[in-house]
Parts: sequence; C-alpha cells; structure tokens
Amino acid sequence: MLLEDLTMKHALFLPPFGALADPGLLVQHAVAAEVAGWDAIFLWDHVLRRPEEPQEIADPWVAMAAIATATTRIRIGPMVTPITRRRPIKLAREATTLDHLSSGRLTLGLGLGVDTSRELTGFGEIVDPLIRGQRLDEGAALLCALWTGEEVNFHGEHFTADSIVALPRPVQQPRIPLWFAARGGARKPAARAARFDGLFPIEVDAIQLSEMLDVVRAVRGSLDGFDVIVNPSEKIPYATLADRGATWAITGPAPGDDGTLEMASSPPEKAFGTR
Repeated sequence: MLLEDLTMKHALFLPPFGALADPGLLVQHAVAAEVAGWDAIFLWDHVLRRPEEPQEIADPWVAMAAIATATTRIRIGPMVTPITRRRPIKLAREATTLDHLSSGRLTLGLGLGVDTSRELTGFGEIVDPLIRGQRLDEGAALLCALWTGEEVNFHGEHFTADSIVALPRPVQQPRIPLWFAARGGARKPAARAARFDGLFPIEVDAIQLSEMLDVVRAVRGSLDGFDVIVNPSEKIPYATLADRGATWAITGPAPGDDGTLEMASSPPEKAFGTR
C-alpha cells in the first residue's frame, strides 16, 4: 500500500508527560504536525505514571484547547479518556466546548482505564473491570443523549440525568465521533466499539485484529463508515494496514523519549515508511 492511499490517515500520538507536560511545547508540536501533513494529533489521558517514568503530567483537555486555537485542520482528541473516573455531564460539556473551539475537529476516545500507575486505586476509584465496563456503556449512552440538546431523563445503575437539557449541541452532527479502545483481541470491547464510530486496538497481533474486526462486522454488517486505528508493529506492518481493515495509522514516542519535535515536523512517510 502506498502512503498516498487516501483511505489511510495518519495520527501523531503524544504522551503529555515529562518535557511534553509543557502545554506550549505540545502546541508547538501540533502546529508542526499540521504543517507537515499529519491528519491528527492525539494525547494520552492519564493522571499518574509509573515511578520509572516522568512524573510531570499535563492535563490533556486543557492542552487540546490550546492546540485547537493554534491549528485549523488537524483533528484532535484524547486516546483514551476513562469515563469511570469522570462525571458524564462534565465530560459532555468539555467535549462540546472543545468541538466548538476546534470548529468540529474533536474525536473522543473512550475506554475502561487502567490501574498500572495506581490512577484508580490511588484515588479510591472503581477497579472491577466488569463495573468499569458497565459505567463505560452507561456513560457513552448518556453522553450521546446529552449531546442531542433535548431533555434527558436517564436513570442507570451508575449515572443519572434528571430532566437535563445540555446546550449548545456539538458542531459535529449527529454527534462527536466516539472511538473505543480494546486490548489484546477482546471481543466485548470490539462489539461495544461497533455500535459507535471506531475501534482503537491496543497490544494486538494480526490474528487478534482480524478476530476483533470479525466481531465489528457481525454487529454492523460491514466496516463501511467505521474507523480502525492501529499502531503498526512487527506483528502488523504498516504496509498491511489497509488490507487488514485499518483506516488510521497512529504512532508516537514512549513517555520520556526525545526527538518528538523532529517526528512532528516530518511528513508521515518518514515515521511510517520503514514500519
């Protein structure tokens, strides 16, 4: 597959930690990426990191607001935000505001969240993955309802909205695109993603990716109009992504790595050409 294939888009994935906790530097990277021809810049959404990693952390939502005002074309979004440690109305307001600020360039990535850095247990958040999955399902449904601008009466097991009208509506209609993370070939998260707009598989090989997309096809009937976001690797080379159903290639540095500005300033083919 050639890089010029219009079916494949390219995203820079930045961890806002260490030196990149400087929001001004994140904006500089985003502007450079837009000029260089990248299609999106996505930020990790975490509140704590492992002891061996940089401990300085920027809030991705505030950083994305700054990026939105400094760019005009490139898409932005968190990859991914765990609803379990958020209040849906707060997230709905932030997402709508950012969608307006960016003139409709927000893609909202959602997931269960992880506790590898104690960002759940450290604050007394829910750890049980089953309950986090329930909260993710309820929270996504509530977000979509709130974005309609109509009166919402939602009474779930985990979240409530009692006669709530949330205005303005997002710029993007019928709503802001929702992509869902799924790790290691998990089928239930793939089925969840299939009900929305995109799947972000994490730590998968080619067989697991294929199995996940089979689940998506079973739910949707096809992959038409559905985004699949893959970080190419030795297990899934860049040149095979389009044939495997991917619509986005995503790449970026590990927390604390240098050379990020050089990557952002270079065209995508330099980052993906050898992968």
